[in-house]
Formats: sequence, structure tokens, C-alpha cells
Amino acid sequence: MAGDRRADRPGQNKALVRLIAFAAILVGLILVVLHLLPGFHSRAAVRRDASRASVYPSTPTPTDRGVRPTAAPSPTVSLEPLPFEAKNLDLDVEGWYGWSVLDRRTGEIIGSKSMAETSTTASMIKSWIVADYLRRTAGAGQTPSDATLADATQIIRDSDNTLAQQFYSALGGATSIKRLLSTCELTDSSVARDGSWSSTRLSPRDTARLGACIADGRAAGPKWTRWLINEMRLVRGEGDFGIRNAFPAAERKSIAIKNGWIDRSDEREIHISCLAIGDTWTMGVMVRYPIDMGYEYGMDECQKITEALLRSDAF
Repeated sequence: MAGDRRADRPGQNKALVRLIAFAAILVGLILVVLHLLPGFHSRAAVRRDASRASVYPSTPTPTDRGVRPTAAPSPTVSLEPLPFEAKNLDLDVEGWYGWSVLDRRTGEIIGSKSMAETSTTASMIKSWIVADYLRRTAGAGQTPSDATLADATQIIRDSDNTLAQQFYSALGGATSIKRLLSTCELTDSSVARDGSWSSTRLSPRDTARLGACIADGRAAGPKWTRWLINEMRLVRGEGDFGIRNAFPAAERKSIAIKNGWIDRSDEREIHISCLAIGDTWTMGVMVRYPIDMGYEYGMDECQKITEALLRSDAF
């Protein structure tokens, strides 16, 4: 009997092979039939696409080719208006006057029709002389002594002429004014014919640009700009007049100024120049009038011109 069972195994193996082959053929036929059935291929594709989408998300494509997705509009930043408004002034002012205001946030300039005409700066230019000295000293890797800073304070706060001349000479005289024209990108102004600082010619528009140049750090440099602006806020005595006096008392402390006043005997005129720096603006006002009218007339007119330009709802 043992010999009989061994004899059956080859036959059994052949039968198993035939069964496996038959099953493989049957599976193949079923797959072919399913492939031919409507909808089977598309459903499989959908499943594959869904699987891909879960890994690689994509933005839907508009069905209308004429329609394109648009980016969401950027929010518009609304700036607070300046305290000034552009207008043609009709003031009873003797002689000549001009004014200009620069928006420190945008660089926009407004002003009188005469804002590009020049007049002599007198002591107003001392703001640049001190700024030029501080920037160049810092650029040379040096720090002014306490005594020198005290002199600079006197030049700004008290408008000391002797000390201003010493600084001016040390800076190369008229060479310093040439640096002013290029550093602050002035377009109307020029060095005085005699090379003196008090006869430097600036326009009201360039005066406002000088203020912006001081405020943004180009004039005195990053190390000394805050110091200089603070000193200009502390201007006192006879030099404290003009633009900032047109503002309410609470506003004046934050406004930096430097003014100039001089009588020009050859021209029989008095020249008044006013510079002011606010938080968002700078301003220049200049007047010229007959010499026999005295300084106070021009100092008051600088303030009155500013008052006429302030918005009624500014404060």
C-alpha cells in the first residue's frame, strides 16, 4: 500500500499545477471584463486623483478661461492730515515773503508761488553748521569734548555768532555750505558770494528740505541727530519766535526751530528766516522788508503767515 501512495503523487502535482493555471486565467479574464465595463476606469482615476490631492493640494482652476483670480486688495493706509493746508495767502505783508511745508512721511512739498526764490539765512544756517560738525566728527571716529558740546549748545539755543564763526572756519567755510547743498539735495540755494555763513542763500522750499535733512539724520548723522533736535527744541531768548509760536502751547515743546534775523544795510532791508521741524512735517518761512520797520515786524509776520496756513480743525 505504501508503494501505491508514492505512485499517486506525480499525478496529484500535475492536477495542482493545472488548477493554479486555470485560476490565473480566470482572474485575468475577470480583470479584462472589469476594465471594459463603463465607468470603471474613471472611478479608479478619481480615486488616484483624490489620493494625489491629499498629498499635493492645488488651487482649483476656474472653469471659465476668461475669468482670472484676482489678488485681494491691499489695505489703504490713511495718513493723518498735516496741520497745514495749501492756500494762496492774501496777507498785508510789507515787502516779500515765501513759505513751504514738507510732509516728512511722503516727501510731498506745498508752498507759496515764491517758495523757490532765495533770501539770506542769517542765523538759521547755524543748524547746519552744528550738524555738519557733529556728523564729520563722528565720521572720523571722534567724540566732541564736553566743552565743545557746550559751545554747540550756545550756537543753537542762544545763536552765538562768535562760536558759530569758529565752527564754520574749522569746517572749511563755504565748503561746508557746498556739503549742505549736496547732502540735503537742495535745488534753489547757493553759497554766499563773500563766503560768509550769514549770507548763504536758501529758498523757503530748501529751508523745509534742510529741516527734513536734519530730522532724518543725513545732516548730523545717526549718533547726534536726536541731540541736535533736542537742542533746537530748547531755543530760547530773542531767537524764540516765528513758526512754533503759531501753535498751541501744548504743541510747541515738540517743535524744533532755528531762526535768523539780520539787517542788510546795502539793500536797506531786514531779512528774517524761520525753520521749524514737527513730528510729521518741516516748514520754512522767509520775509524781506524795509530796514526801518525793525526786527519785530518780520518776527511777527513769520508767525502770522504760519497761523494763516494752519487748519481750523488741527487742534
